Amino acid sequence: MALTSISLGEFRNHAGTTLDDAGAINLLVGPNGAGKTNVLEALSLLAPGRGLRRAQLADMACQCGSGGFAVGATLAGDGPVRLGTFTDPAQPARRRVRVNGTEASAVGLAEWLSVGWLTPAMDGLFVAPASERRRYLDRLALALDPAHAGHAARYEAALRERNRLIVGDHAPDPRWLDAIEAQMAASGDALASGRATLVEALMRQVVRYPEDAFPRPALTYAAGGPVGAAQLSQALHDGRARDRAAGRTLTGPHRDELEVSYPARRMAAAACSTGEQKALLIAITLAHARLAAKDRPALLLLDEVAAHLDPGRRAALFARLGESGTQVWVTGTELAPFEAVAGSAATWEIAAGEARRL
Repeated sequence: MALTSISLGEFRNHAGTTLDDAGAINLLVGPNGAGKTNVLEALSLLAPGRGLRRAQLADMACQCGSGGFAVGATLAGDGPVRLGTFTDPAQPARRRVRVNGTEASAVGLAEWLSVGWLTPAMDGLFVAPASERRRYLDRLALALDPAHAGHAARYEAALRERNRLIVGDHAPDPRWLDAIEAQMAASGDALASGRATLVEALMRQVVRYPEDAFPRPALTYAAGGPVGAAQLSQALHDGRARDRAAGRTLTGPHRDELEVSYPARRMAAAACSTGEQKALLIAITLAHARLAAKDRPALLLLDEVAAHLDPGRRAALFARLGESGTQVWVTGTELAPFEAVAGSAATWEIAAGEARRL
């Protein structure tokens, strides 16, 4: 299967835009503010979550529209599959999903399509708070395993409940804490296992690439608590008095860390130059794209990724993308940086919320 078309209705500055006959590589070119990234954001909503901008749903609706929006896509294969996500003007904060016209969950989208992205806002990932890297880990893990979203949601819900209990004026019922901690241990073990499995898979993929235009990053999953459901449950039980004094839970997957380094330079990624950090992030993105395309159709959304690469790295980027099996959507202000692939790519000019096929 492959995504063949995407349509945007009253989404951001797109009153009604349809891009048909998508290719393996799809280029969106046009001036800043034209609506190129809005197309990528719409595509990112074909995955669970809040999309590549993590925006509020109400902010995605076109200001000149009815107050809701719609994004639809067609997957072609043995039989076409229609994916859609939308909001109703009467309930602008509720996101709805349909698959072939039937109501579905947002998590269900991940069973049909894997979506990943790289945007300029992610350039500071290695120096950002650890919570940003955990969110990044979970997004990558979800693209490979749709069940990961459920593990994360159940753990976060149980964590919030435990924190609420331990900060009260009175000591909580130990039996109630036992039940909450059992939920945290079970979902937390699955969550941590998914993150660790992802990092191991990424490293196996990374070492297959030469140390050429993009460096080989080293990724390490650092658990924020004991590994294993029984061990985590015991640690939570033993830490009740300490956590009550601190006013929060101090152990568990919510304190995990993704450690990234540049072995050839013997440096942590956070200490590398901004150019090196960008190259390391691209290397991780390419490795993940290859993994994501193994089991389901996969999209990779690259916002302004070529603008800051020299010609050699741009050529290496497109060469690796061509081998990944992933459908790629790339934005840029002009065609020149995409000269190597422009002849075979599907290309649209985006201007003032409208698309014209070139």
